Amino acid sequence: MENKNHTVPQDEFNQEESPNGRVPRRDFLKGLATLPVFGAFFYGWMKKRSQDHYQKSAILSELGLGQEAPAVLPKTTMQPAGELIRLGIIGFGSRGEELTRSAGFAHPEWIENAKKAAQRNKLDKRLEDWLQQEDLNVVVTGICDVFDLRAERGLAAANNDVRPRGSAGRLPYAKRYRDYREMLQSSDVDAVIIATPDHHHAPITIAAANAGKHVYCEKGMARTEDEIAPVVEAVKRSGIVFQLGHQYPQNACFAKAKEIVAKNLLGKITLVETTTNRNTPNGAWIRHLDDKGNPKPGSSESIDWDRWLGSSPKVPFDIDRYYNWTKWWDYGTGLANQLFSHEFDAANQILNLGVPQSVVASGGIYFFKDGREIPDTFQAVLEYPHRDLTFVYSAMLANSRSRGRVFMGHDGSMEVGGTLTVTVDEDSTRYKNKILAGIIDTSLPLFSYRPGASGLDAITSASQKYYASRGLIYTYRDGRRVDVAHLHIKEWLDCIRNGGTPSCNIDKGFEEAVACQMITKAYREQRRVEWDPIRRRIV
Repeated sequence: MENKNHTVPQDEFNQEESPNGRVPRRDFLKGLATLPVFGAFFYGWMKKRSQDHYQKSAILSELGLGQEAPAVLPKTTMQPAGELIRLGIIGFGSRGEELTRSAGFAHPEWIENAKKAAQRNKLDKRLEDWLQQEDLNVVVTGICDVFDLRAERGLAAANNDVRPRGSAGRLPYAKRYRDYREMLQSSDVDAVIIATPDHHHAPITIAAANAGKHVYCEKGMARTEDEIAPVVEAVKRSGIVFQLGHQYPQNACFAKAKEIVAKNLLGKITLVETTTNRNTPNGAWIRHLDDKGNPKPGSSESIDWDRWLGSSPKVPFDIDRYYNWTKWWDYGTGLANQLFSHEFDAANQILNLGVPQSVVASGGIYFFKDGREIPDTFQAVLEYPHRDLTFVYSAMLANSRSRGRVFMGHDGSMEVGGTLTVTVDEDSTRYKNKILAGIIDTSLPLFSYRPGASGLDAITSASQKYYASRGLIYTYRDGRRVDVAHLHIKEWLDCIRNGGTPSCNIDKGFEEAVACQMITKAYREQRRVEWDPIRRRIV
């Protein structure tokens, strides 16, 4: 007997005869319903599935969203690699090594460890993904590091003949430099990747720009407010291509997020909330406290401490300061440049927020009583009254509770990370009729986008919420998993070759640097600070 408790959409099932002679779906389902137990279950499941598909298609069609991956990608990322570019790596610590690997040069030890990991776990695809990474047509001709062991490791990576896509055989020798200024004078270097501690970012960027070398600089762009303007002036005067090291824009979710905002699907956005919760030693900058590294000249483990200090105050060699420099104001801004900068760039890429009008901040050293100067608990509120918008940031280094990056509008909220979800607000004006008609369930996301999946999926069960909330360090291009840092470097290189403007160009870098300095100043001076657009100063 047909189950009377299910209402079947007329345009979905009322088909009299199939033109190809097959049994119409309606009759097929009715037949299933006559089967004992399983037939009734399957019949109900098929109707529910069809209803969900119908609702999803109708909603996405009305919203003007396609189910394919977003096509709003910089044109430069679609260009094939052109002429050879010679890279210099300045700073070969953990991040410098990661960026060099993203450019196509991995240390032999990393390759061997990744190979063993893949043998132990077939789901570990790090090596496979790296070997399939696009050949960027670059060579590393210079490694600069004040630590002998790191410089030697950099040379081993630069000269390794195991390369993505088998692109070996044209590697020139890579030279070690002890001072970045010597590298910048070399005619064998076209562009540099800067992955030093933050207190060197501005001086090296300025020197590189003056030398005509293109710059990829890790965040943050500047350690102090006074460094910001000289960096911007040097980059713009020289005409070099500058890219700040925020790889979020390369994630396909951000292109989809921009599309959603452009279509005004969330209504007027008045609040952005972002968080960084990390309860790990690395997250709190407690790293590598071993005996490797000392200031003894001639030692294989020697560190040139004076060069490392640069213009910062002269203090005796301290291995904690060397490895964990992020804990001191002399070398960085702690949570601002290291973590908040990512969150600011993410929101700025999607909403084009620019510099906030005012900022307040609070927090303290509440957990890690290890001599650090930067807070381990931190909150900041950035105001954009001309946009009718508030940006709230919260950070905690002693708890790992997952909290997302959420854009809140009158009609809906959007959470963006490695995945993207949109949820309709229960009091939405735009979607009111669909809510009342039961077409939209506000307790579940309206849809999600998961790179690598089949595009946009309507969320019709609570179990799908889990998958929609996962974050990734990869994204997908042409159905293949790709490292976003690799794509960010590729974008920079493509702009060098073909022209164009990178996503994290000097203007975005300026906005990020000012925002980071504002929240740092507000915290350290325990007051509300404002941006003076005429004097271009924080007041």
